Amino acid sequence: MDTQTREIIEDVLQNNRVVLFMKGRRGQPQCGFSAKTVAALDLLLPEYLDINVLDHPDIREGIKVYGNWPTIPQLYVGGELIGGSDIVLEMFESGELAGLLGIAAPAAALPRVDIAADAAAMMQGAVEQREGMVLHLRIDARWQHTLSLGPAQAQDLCISAGGIDLHMDPWTAARADGLRIGMEDSLQGNRFGFDNPNAPPPVQQMSVSALKARLDAGEPLQLIDVRRPDERETATIAGARAWDEATDQMLDGLPRDALVVFYCHKGSRSQQAAEYLRGRGFRNVHNLAGGIDAWSLEIDPAVPRY
Repeated sequence: MDTQTREIIEDVLQNNRVVLFMKGRRGQPQCGFSAKTVAALDLLLPEYLDINVLDHPDIREGIKVYGNWPTIPQLYVGGELIGGSDIVLEMFESGELAGLLGIAAPAAALPRVDIAADAAAMMQGAVEQREGMVLHLRIDARWQHTLSLGPAQAQDLCISAGGIDLHMDPWTAARADGLRIGMEDSLQGNRFGFDNPNAPPPVQQMSVSALKARLDAGEPLQLIDVRRPDERETATIAGARAWDEATDQMLDGLPRDALVVFYCHKGSRSQQAAEYLRGRGFRNVHNLAGGIDAWSLEIDPAVPRY
């Protein structure tokens, strides 16, 4: 590692208590391990510094040498390497991560959860096949619900619903009151469905014609472009803001019912960004269906396609 890269890393760690070196940005992780680490941290901390190593190749390789840790993501707290995704998740499950960060667990209130009979039967069958394991419910910072089997953890809260013992961490418990779990059909077959009255409304899809009408009417909205700088130089929708640190800070100051519309090239990256903002409690978040490509085709052919 060259001297300049080492100095940059040391300066970042000295001036920021919690730093996550990851692939992608906090709102748009570019690998599953980074996404899992962000989901755990977001439950505990509203703010921390995330560094996208994909934008900084020297830091991507340098941080591996600096901490003698071969993989990304890497979490540092107080200038000390904590570890990668597996370690962060284990520490979150045990409550050690919250203690390290000085975060008190939410009040230990047992939530009310309703489990439909068919879902309870499916859960019971899974538990019986894994002796010594318990059923865990996790609701992450983006309001994604997951069920898994694993050993009981010291910080677990346990409730009984529909004849099923359900274990959850305190942060999940604080989000689960009134949750209903049932079975639903999908292309892959039956799966668990979660109806949580605490969750913000789902991200909505906005057509380019609907966006055009709102812009023409002067309706207050925030139009956020999540594409790379080179893409924005090629084509853009007038009035859009790049999703950078300044925009993120601006969004934090808005009411949680403010209308926010994200777009990218064709709608995939902007959907991820919109889900991230929804996870922060925003309740009127939209993804531009078809992205700027649909805008070029249907609204303004003067906007270049690429």
